[in-house]
Amino acid sequence: MREDLRALYGEERLPRYTSYPASPHFGAAVGAGTYADWLRGIPAAATASLYLHVPFCRSMCWYCGCHTTVTRHDAPIAEYVATLRAEVGLVARHLERPPRVRHVHFGGGTPTVVAPDAFRDLVALLRDSFPVGPEAEIAVEIDPRTLTPGMTQALGEAGVNRASLGVQSFDSVVQEAIRRRQGFDVTEAAVAGLRAAGVRGINLDLIYGLPHQTVASCVETVRQCLSLRPDRLAVFGYAHVPSFKKHQRHIGEATLPDGAARRAQAIAEALAAAGYLRIGLDHYVLPGDPMAVARGRGALRRNFQGYTTDPSDVLIGLGASAIGRLPQGYVQNEPALRFYAERIAGGGLATLRGYALTPDDRLRADLIERIMCDFAVDVGEVCRAHDRDPEALLASLPRLPTLAAHGLIHREGVILSVPEDARTFVRNVAAAFDAHLGTSAAVHSRAA
Repeated sequence: MREDLRALYGEERLPRYTSYPASPHFGAAVGAGTYADWLRGIPAAATASLYLHVPFCRSMCWYCGCHTTVTRHDAPIAEYVATLRAEVGLVARHLERPPRVRHVHFGGGTPTVVAPDAFRDLVALLRDSFPVGPEAEIAVEIDPRTLTPGMTQALGEAGVNRASLGVQSFDSVVQEAIRRRQGFDVTEAAVAGLRAAGVRGINLDLIYGLPHQTVASCVETVRQCLSLRPDRLAVFGYAHVPSFKKHQRHIGEATLPDGAARRAQAIAEALAAAGYLRIGLDHYVLPGDPMAVARGRGALRRNFQGYTTDPSDVLIGLGASAIGRLPQGYVQNEPALRFYAERIAGGGLATLRGYALTPDDRLRADLIERIMCDFAVDVGEVCRAHDRDPEALLASLPRLPTLAAHGLIHREGVILSVPEDARTFVRNVAAAFDAHLGTSAAVHSRAA
């Protein structure tokens, strides 16, 4: 890919397209009453996934873009879990027939700061409140620095079968710059403990574009990660948005490396050489992994947790700031802990805002998901499912001719594909289908 095109497209600020429309387009027109109606309208045959947000950490990493709060004390966490349990009950009571649950994901923050007994009890409550299938994936995000042996045992006993461990970088200079000191030995011990407890799936998360990061340090971090033989690695570009996340102001602009794409490419090449398959924009998996199988069948999906094998029709978000998706649209809970707790204590759902999908939104969401997952889309096939004319749709996309002229997209009839050397810019291609782009004041991350 020519450097002039990298400069042109890589600096564009775009959504990550984990939803369409992106969350900045949610509004107060969809509130708790609407969500209650939507829950009651879930079809009996639907399947669901659950996302539970735990917005607490023991320390703040300066690169972080998540909704989280730092606490050294256990009492606020225990109070939050009590509120979360109450919300589970409220949501379940709005369901005429709870859908079968295929995936459960605990995100944060750091979900494993919850007390071990409280975590076991929370998972048991989920199983009592929803029909969680025996094949369900139960996943949890982990900070290895705070994972205790007691919590490791609790994860195994609760049936957790996938763990995503934050690594970011093993370079000590980078770690000092982002205030996340984490030796390889800490991560290695966490992985060994989880496997001994019966947690089969191990994911490691890396970030490129961090302060003082070099190509050599990225490759060395990958080398150390590979010695642990994780099933999956997620490799994300650092999104520097200090106007939105004030703690990122501790990271000096001058320390951020140029050529982030070169670091991403170096990581990709090292993982490919080790036998990992690239999945979508930022995931790498061992052959035979469920993600590789889903990609081969054209069944890979994308939601707020990124790439997933979850085929569910419904995503129920639980906890402060959690986002859910139902057939009718999106909902998001109140993000402020105090107001979230007050809403639940008052006996109401915690929904603060949302978005009701239109037929055009559904069409474009499907097109964007296929481009993001497969680097290709049969526009004719998708349009037929939505009773739309593919030629008319393609003619209405003003960005498409320029993308084609620059080699970011190849068109053959109504089939679009992203060439291999342009896949770093798949978000730019997805943006061609985005009818909401530029209609909000949201600050998005760079495309590459």
